[in-house]
Amino acid sequence: MLTQKRYQLLGPALLTLLLIVAPLVIPIYWTMILSEILIMGLMAISFNLLLGYTGLLSFGQGAFFGLGAYSTALMLQGGYENLFLILLVGMLVAMLASLVVGFFSVQLDEIFFAMITLGFGMLFFSVAHNWFDVTGGSDGLPVFSLPSLNLFGFQLTFYAPVNMYYLVFVLVFIGCSLLWLIVHSPFGLVLKALRENKQRVSFIGGNVKLLRIAAFAISGAFTGLAGVLFCLFNNMATPEFMHWSFSAKPVIMSVIGGTGVFLGPLFGAAIFFFLEQVIIQFTENWMFFLGLVLVFIVLFFPEGVFGTLRNKFFKQGSK
Repeated sequence: MLTQKRYQLLGPALLTLLLIVAPLVIPIYWTMILSEILIMGLMAISFNLLLGYTGLLSFGQGAFFGLGAYSTALMLQGGYENLFLILLVGMLVAMLASLVVGFFSVQLDEIFFAMITLGFGMLFFSVAHNWFDVTGGSDGLPVFSLPSLNLFGFQLTFYAPVNMYYLVFVLVFIGCSLLWLIVHSPFGLVLKALRENKQRVSFIGGNVKLLRIAAFAISGAFTGLAGVLFCLFNNMATPEFMHWSFSAKPVIMSVIGGTGVFLGPLFGAAIFFFLEQVIIQFTENWMFFLGLVLVFIVLFFPEGVFGTLRNKFFKQGSK
């Protein structure tokens, strides 16, 4: 039986290798699906920094995703095609918005926190939906050109699905690696302590509100990165990204995969999209059947599919 330590090294390494090789052997259609899985997986892992590690359930993450997407669309329409600048601005805009939302939200707990983030999310959605001159209203903002990257004298473009996939893969890999370092740092350990007992953290001198705001801002920044990538991938930014139903997706993905495992939300995203692609072949009411699957998972896999399997086949250890 593999030990938890070996699993933590071998599992991600094998997954990374598979993701590198996958576009070389699978059809273009599934390469595009895999790109979307990676982007939404990054969003779900970013969200899980709040739910799984800090104990905060947010229904407003779509707002930060949408801000990352809109900032990208606006910059590209304005002629700014520097990829690194686009990534930086998208993350900063989302992080600043999450700082504002977090300032008013983190002092609340449980259902009240969830409701106020839902309210903020719908405010952002309403602005994006009605501010036609800037956001394009319900039509959204199309992207007609994509940034390129000069790498060792070679000009890389991302119009081809495989090229876009590798751009998404590299940036999601970097984003997830940074998030992994954060959750395994002393700061991450304090967040776990907050999840378990915020009164004790406050008693020993921890600033609960400041710690929660920091977690919210970090989550918002990486959610913004996911929004930037989705805008580049989808060639569009729309208000629907900010709707509460879109914000529910990382919640569902995290629950499916397992909030107690770092990569659980990524596997949850893969399961979510796989079920969608399979069920939609037979019926347009795929959300109904996905709901049935979610009920089944909650009842029989209380720690998520990936979390339950990990606990079954590997020795239990710290996250």
